[in-house]
Amino acid sequence: MTRLIVAAGGGGDAVAAAMLYAALYGDEDQAAVILTYAWDRLLIDPVPGPRGTHDFSGLSRITPAVSAVPAAARPVAPAGSTLPRLAAELPHTFALLDPHQGAEGVTRQLEELISHLKPESIDLLDVGGDILARGDEPTLKSPLGDALTLAAACQVNATIRLLVAGPGLDGELSADELRPVLGTVVHTLAAKEVEPISTVLEWHPSEATAMLAATARGVRGTCEVRDAGLPVPLTDEGPRVHEVDLDEAVSRNALARAIMTTATLDDVEAYSREICGFSEIDYERNKAAWLKDQQPVQLSAEAVLPQLDQFEAEAHSRGVTHTTFRHITEVLNLHGSQRDALRRLLVNSRPEQYEGPLWRITTNPE
Repeated sequence: MTRLIVAAGGGGDAVAAAMLYAALYGDEDQAAVILTYAWDRLLIDPVPGPRGTHDFSGLSRITPAVSAVPAAARPVAPAGSTLPRLAAELPHTFALLDPHQGAEGVTRQLEELISHLKPESIDLLDVGGDILARGDEPTLKSPLGDALTLAAACQVNATIRLLVAGPGLDGELSADELRPVLGTVVHTLAAKEVEPISTVLEWHPSEATAMLAATARGVRGTCEVRDAGLPVPLTDEGPRVHEVDLDEAVSRNALARAIMTTATLDDVEAYSREICGFSEIDYERNKAAWLKDQQPVQLSAEAVLPQLDQFEAEAHSRGVTHTTFRHITEVLNLHGSQRDALRRLLVNSRPEQYEGPLWRITTNPE
């Protein structure tokens, strides 16, 4: 018996899929197949946009259009990917969702995989809920991947359950905006259900999944995330997983409807610029060009901790109680490749502020 979970936006959604599997189906002997983009943003992958099959060596063919990313696979330099490490640390099969042939290609991959696996269930998972965006929300930052998987899912002749975990935790649409659309709560994640991915959370850069895990562990407050410093409430709604009507999601998502017959990623981007006013890959291109000229600086407690104290004082005045290591890396103007070293330095220096996988803000460090 196989369970198929489609990680709607890639990245942290793939990690959350592993947590969801443990929560909903953990008593089964067989691991899940998690279909996901290789799209890890610039902290991990210096190349803008999602990776395709041509960006990896060592893939394992599942169907003519779908390959698995095993632990031995490697991204072709200079690209980066968290998928091989996820495959090494988790028991699941990570199948690569390649978006470069647009919604037609994603639909074909999904159809082939379903036909091959004949899964017991198919879940389409999004952490945060931006898969439900109309496209005109001023806070929307990353609609493209979710809209693409949604466009494909509604064209497949199979029963697919759309799940939204942690409404509002991606910092794009608030829980208040999403609440009228959310359906039944199918599960509320508990602390023990974070354990299967606890080691992954120590290194994976996803902020939304980090906050999902933190709220499941009982953390409450306001978490500041991303380079823009968005405040995200950590509430009792955080660990909830809602079912959402797939047709209603498509009726809301103008980008998903527009890209149904696209055959290239360029076409999807063009529709995103037209409907949402931007393409998130353009943002990554611009940021990558800026980062190219930035050199990593030497990390030391003497240099970092005073800057951290200043940031924490300012954040505390804004009502912020927690932040992510990604955000601290951005605030301190450090190179993305230094995030792991920064996390180790801070956890070793002030372990009492580490509320895994978040950092607790305090104005009185010991």
